[in-house]
Amino acid sequence: MTKFLNKWFRQIHRWIAIPTALLIPIALIIKLIGNPEVVAFWEKWDKLPSILMLFMAITGAYLYLLPYIVKNQRKQKSMQP
Repeated sequence: MTKFLNKWFRQIHRWIAIPTALLIPIALIIKLIGNPEVVAFWEKWDKLPSILMLFMAITGAYLYLLPYIVKNQRKQKSMQP
């Protein structure tokens, strides 16, 4: 991928990490408090941290593999006459 897309993958990963890091402890606190009204409200939004974690896993896997991908591309370029 181009450098432009790599930059955006990093930005997306960073910006998804912030709400994910906030929502997971909030979910735990809501479930520990046990107020039925708050728990009922949270159950509508309960899947949001899971979805954000999925996006973080996808972008994180790409960012983890990126150096190996680039190294392989450079190796293939140098082998061409």
